[in-house]
Amino acid sequence: MNELINNINSIVWSDALIILCLGAGVYFSVITRFLQVRYLRDMVGLLFNGQASDKGVSSFQAFTMAIAGRVGTGNITGVATAIAMGGPGAVFWMWTIAFLGSASAFIEATLGQIYKQVKDGQYRGGPAFYIEKGLGVKWYAAVFAVATILSTALLLPGVQSNSIATSMDNAFHISPTITGAGVAILLALIICGGVRRIGKFAEVVVPFMAAAYILMAVVIICMNITAVPAMFGLIFRSAFDLEPAFAGIFGLAVSWGVKRGIYSNEAGQGTAPHAAAAAEVTHPVKQGLVQGFSVYVDTLFVCTATAFMILFTGQYNVVNPEGGFLAENMPGVPIGPEFTQRAVNVYFPTLGAGFVAISLFFFAFTTIIAYYYIAETNLSYLDKKEKGKWVVWVLRIVIVFAVFYGSIRTAEIAWAVGDIGVGIMAWLNIIAIFLLRKPAILALKDYAAQKKLGIDPVFSAKKLGIKNADEWDKN
Repeated sequence: MNELINNINSIVWSDALIILCLGAGVYFSVITRFLQVRYLRDMVGLLFNGQASDKGVSSFQAFTMAIAGRVGTGNITGVATAIAMGGPGAVFWMWTIAFLGSASAFIEATLGQIYKQVKDGQYRGGPAFYIEKGLGVKWYAAVFAVATILSTALLLPGVQSNSIATSMDNAFHISPTITGAGVAILLALIICGGVRRIGKFAEVVVPFMAAAYILMAVVIICMNITAVPAMFGLIFRSAFDLEPAFAGIFGLAVSWGVKRGIYSNEAGQGTAPHAAAAAEVTHPVKQGLVQGFSVYVDTLFVCTATAFMILFTGQYNVVNPEGGFLAENMPGVPIGPEFTQRAVNVYFPTLGAGFVAISLFFFAFTTIIAYYYIAETNLSYLDKKEKGKWVVWVLRIVIVFAVFYGSIRTAEIAWAVGDIGVGIMAWLNIIAIFLLRKPAILALKDYAAQKKLGIDPVFSAKKLGIKNADEWDKN
């Protein structure tokens, strides 16, 4: 079984997907004239623009719901894995895919808003919705919906819960079985409250958890401020195979940097548009820009914080693809959250491991909640007649079980299964947003034109000739 999972993973995450992700980021950056730079001020300013309604959440709640999905175990365990498998240079490629991916995230989130619709009394949207409405290919939309339900309800939650269990065991010697049961019970209490409870939970927890973690990293960086130039030099040299200690793994640095970057920030993966579609805004581009900024928060802030702490302290191993290690600073330590825990322990021996474990709990738990919301949204898409209330309960039982089971299985298999889920969604979504890019570009031009006139942009799908944008056509 392990061999089969690894073989499937290698097929899904072939060089073709790496090239597709990087190519999409470059393409969308060029055709939007690098909006991730030009509209940076708008990205920040729009965070607190707009209020929640009976049908939708506020822009900030949608942002935190998306961050809940983006900021997870990939920001702690994923960064450690990228460094272990691709060397310090993998961090540079994580930055690269974040910068380019911000444009991809804008496109998919804007499309999510354009083609959203009201179901179950609330806004629903995402790739399945815009594939059907925008491309008119129902079978493709259904395939994405089914793949996403399987990925977010069955394959991906185990990665998050496994990292929680591992870090809790490392820090507090709590059995993974106990941790898994506790996380599963807490998850059940939250998800039974629906999207509004999820939005309120994320609005409170996400800013706090990210700020506390970044603050810890800033303290460690300040304690090593004179070493910052050397660390950047190590990252850049390693990224292009110019560092003798990590020579010969350029391909792995790119591959693992992109793979773990996408797993962490989810740009182009097709998950964030679900949260973006739930927002109550006057123009789709507003939420598109907010979601573009969320990629920065995830990778340029949180992932970088983890990478700096690990590299500053030297608490990492780098695997030699030919056998052995290129760097073995921690003999016998498995690849995972313990890299970060040991790094923080260097400066805060009495609380480092515990702090990382608690941070990882909040990061990963909020991601699991986001996964549930995404799975429920795609289930809602498939349930055209809105009669499947019992199916929602089946979904809740499945994801709670997946969380518990993931806590007690091996980390290697948990990550391999999770990577398969991410890869399948990325293949399906990136192809879709490439084919459906025109409405998003039209919306961006419309937004820019209204901003130039000094007015608060308001969207009209009919005016732009965009069909099947049902919710906007009602206005």
